[in-house]
Amino acid sequence: MKYHLVILGCQMNHADAERMQAVMAKLGYASTDREEDADVIGIIACSVRQKAIDKVYSKIAKWNKWKNKKNLVTFVSGCVLPDDRQKFLKLFDLVFDMKELASFPAMLSQYGVTTPLSNTTKIYEADMAEAAKPATAAQKLKYAGVRPVSNVSAAPQTWDVEPIYNSSFEAYIPIQNGCNKFCTYCAVPYTRGREVSRPSSDILKEAMQLINSGYKSITLLGQNVNSYGLDKKGEELSFAELLDQLGQMADDSGNEVWVYFTSPHPRDMTRDVIEAISRHRSLAKQIHLPVQSGSDKVLIRMNRKYSMDRYRDVVTWIRELLPTATLFTDVIVGFTGEDEEQFESTRAAMREFKYNMAYIAMYSPRPGAASFAWQDDVSHAVKKERYAILTKDLEKVAIVHTEKMKGQTVRMLVRGKDKKEAYLTGHTEGKIIVRFPSSDESLIGQFVDVKIESVRPFSVEGELVKQTVEV
Repeated sequence: MKYHLVILGCQMNHADAERMQAVMAKLGYASTDREEDADVIGIIACSVRQKAIDKVYSKIAKWNKWKNKKNLVTFVSGCVLPDDRQKFLKLFDLVFDMKELASFPAMLSQYGVTTPLSNTTKIYEADMAEAAKPATAAQKLKYAGVRPVSNVSAAPQTWDVEPIYNSSFEAYIPIQNGCNKFCTYCAVPYTRGREVSRPSSDILKEAMQLINSGYKSITLLGQNVNSYGLDKKGEELSFAELLDQLGQMADDSGNEVWVYFTSPHPRDMTRDVIEAISRHRSLAKQIHLPVQSGSDKVLIRMNRKYSMDRYRDVVTWIRELLPTATLFTDVIVGFTGEDEEQFESTRAAMREFKYNMAYIAMYSPRPGAASFAWQDDVSHAVKKERYAILTKDLEKVAIVHTEKMKGQTVRMLVRGKDKKEAYLTGHTEGKIIVRFPSSDESLIGQFVDVKIESVRPFSVEGELVKQTVEV
């Protein structure tokens, strides 16, 4: 029997999907890329973007038609708003929170599905009593069993399930889930809940296993990653302490690895985090620091809980302590009430901070978020115009950075084949995209050196530097 999984949204959803895949494999299902060949089809959904939700409705409409011709079970999980969840209950066979993942086999069983491994359910039932006990770090990485569906609130966190990684050289490690910030435009607190930190011992153990297995890139994930430990003050490491220990562990391994994290919140970004990164070669010199707007008035309406002066302090620490670091950000244009003067403040921030990359989005109200009740008073035409203007501003500051790379030899991680025929692509430690002519797919997943010959605002191109093997 086969299953197919559709993954939408952010990197956290992709990390959740790796754990979903592990549960399906435990049940004896084989993954298939063809939806029409699957016996069970699921979606890890994202209610944060309307486009992603529209795709869910399109998919389930097609799948439900297939049920007239074949036996098929459908499920949906991931980031789902309460309104969307109620609608999904009428369309999908199973709707559950990722925190209930360990209970998924029992859900399938109660739905009348016989899994490929007929004794799987019995194994889970035999372990239920043991699973109710406090688990050790080692036990948490096993499939300890499933509570009855009626008691899913007691189920382990999703990260208690050992994942099946989708890459042999890049991996995501969830360290925190949920958000307490309640930005007025954001649905995450309503889909992921309040902040919960994963035990640092589990994080370090997973990271060590990945490093020892030869992984080259590891990214720590969380909706508000640098608030790690704040929900367990005095009981858990701070984010800076976690980075310090992870960085030391990676440095001492003797392996070449780049460790990233995303996404931080400027309010929780402290100087000791930047200091920790500066101390360890394995902690990548790349910071993603969402600004969202350059106007203090807009930041107040967004409930971002920091001023531009506070944001400026953090950037100053980065420039001082991490002079080679690249700086990425997120920006929303056309937020409710944003006037021309406030938009110009965002343009000024783009010029001041000279970002290497910015992910710019046009504001769209999301049900459940506070701003959904407000009048969306910036027209789509104005949003589109501001998006185009800010994109051009970004290109002007980004090209200054990439121009400096011309003629240099840079270290990069090869990630795959480029769209350009007979080219490979990847990125530098600072996540600047690099491509070079080669059809040698054995280089994928390896670090190589490339001499840069031409540049664009967000990418560079060059020639592979021939590597010599020491005998």
